[in-house]
Amino acid sequence: MNEKLYVGNLSYSTTAEDLKQLFVQAGTVSACDLITDRDTGQSKGFAFVTMSTQAEAEKATSMFNGKAFGERPLTVNTAKPREPRTGGGNSRGGGGSRGSGYRN
Repeated sequence: MNEKLYVGNLSYSTTAEDLKQLFVQAGTVSACDLITDRDTGQSKGFAFVTMSTQAEAEKATSMFNGKAFGERPLTVNTAKPREPRTGGGNSRGGGGSRGSGYRN
């Protein structure tokens, strides 16, 4: 089973340590990954918290989903597996002609 939880609606000032201190109330936190913008380093407002057992993950979900944290109600649920990315970020697909290339 999946012990990884999605935690959303976080304040941008929330740190990984803040989340770990919160979720340790439900059990052992194996990992806490706060997602940040790669250019600015600012939080994107969500994280993934991994609990050590499925029972602890379920307990954390029931304890914290909808609970106010930093004046915002948290969204806590089972994380879905990451889907493989298709295509390359800046790659341009084929198609579209910009003209014949001939000048009159």
